[in-house]
Amino acid sequence: MNSEEIQKVIKGFEKEKRKRELGKSKKSHRGPRETRSPRRKDWLDLAYGDGDDYGEEELAFERIMPRDEGDRRKAVETAIERESARQDKPASRPDSLEGRVVEVSGDLFRVRLDGATLLCSLRGSLAGQEIGFMNAVVVGDRVLVAGDGGGRGVIEQVLPRRGVIARSNPGAEALQRLVAANVDQLLIVASWRSPHLWPELIDRYLITAQRSAIRPLIAVNKIDLADGPEEVEEAVTPYRALGYAVLLTSASSGQGVDTLRGQLAGQVTALAGLSGVGKSTLLNAVDPGFDLRTGRTNEAKGQGRHTTTQAVMLPLRGGGYVIDTPGIREFGLVGLRRGQLTGFYPEIVVQAARCRFADCSHESEPGCAVREAVEVGAISAMRFDSFLKIRDSLPA
Repeated sequence: MNSEEIQKVIKGFEKEKRKRELGKSKKSHRGPRETRSPRRKDWLDLAYGDGDDYGEEELAFERIMPRDEGDRRKAVETAIERESARQDKPASRPDSLEGRVVEVSGDLFRVRLDGATLLCSLRGSLAGQEIGFMNAVVVGDRVLVAGDGGGRGVIEQVLPRRGVIARSNPGAEALQRLVAANVDQLLIVASWRSPHLWPELIDRYLITAQRSAIRPLIAVNKIDLADGPEEVEEAVTPYRALGYAVLLTSASSGQGVDTLRGQLAGQVTALAGLSGVGKSTLLNAVDPGFDLRTGRTNEAKGQGRHTTTQAVMLPLRGGGYVIDTPGIREFGLVGLRRGQLTGFYPEIVVQAARCRFADCSHESEPGCAVREAVEVGAISAMRFDSFLKIRDSLPA
């Protein structure tokens, strides 16, 4: 090695010594991420091979970042986290207002905003099919609305829902059709006659309420058409025995209307039932200010006319809302399997544990405790018949 190369190495050692001393003075400020294996200088490798003869104590740390680089990177990371959190939140325009959809008619929506009602269209980017529904917006939805500059509004976003009621959609079974959202309770309206009481449909609504975590309330209307109160009580006893709230009402005589009014106060209630059972008439009795259109029952078919042609959310004078929906003749239990149905019939669950066979279908197997309970009246024959009919309609 010539003198020039020797001087180069000496200067290198002196330079590294100064850096090593500086590193020791800053050592107490280093974080755990900086205490890593030293990185060797290229000139050491060139002059002395791999430098193993000198030991690790002779190898200096090379500063990878400037002194303030750690703080700068931390600030950048914090900014990225804040931006990510902001993007996760629903985007809305500064002038957007929150409201509630109170009426749906085709592609138009009426949204209540602080007591006023604004007619709105739907932002094209909102698509119900992307979230598994045929319709993107439904009565009861909480939405963000912005003005369109022409005296109307545009629904820009649907806020998270709870208490959703949906039904199957004929022709597109993979998608459900929303009926109502943000519902507290489901008022199941049946009639004693014109049309006759349909237990299977009542049970379908009860299952829907349970799956949606909504309180069910059964109202048997037109009890003035019964031959006597005993026959009505006999029909509703199985529901009362299971803890369901049952009201006997007559819109024409006013029986049970005050009790129903108290049950609706302060709640968001969706109505469900066949056309002709008297939903609109009953609501007019609860709040005469509604002045809903009513119709007569088709005497030949025993079914009512569709006097409610679109879903509408009506404010009650005593607080709360009722959602009147068009009569639904078919109510599908989307996603429910035969093996899951028993769980919605608590009286059958109790007796099924005593069946001889664990997979008993409760139809013809020997030692079926459920059929035995039906025979002795421990399980309502009416409810058991509904159970079998609903189960046969469900996929295996």
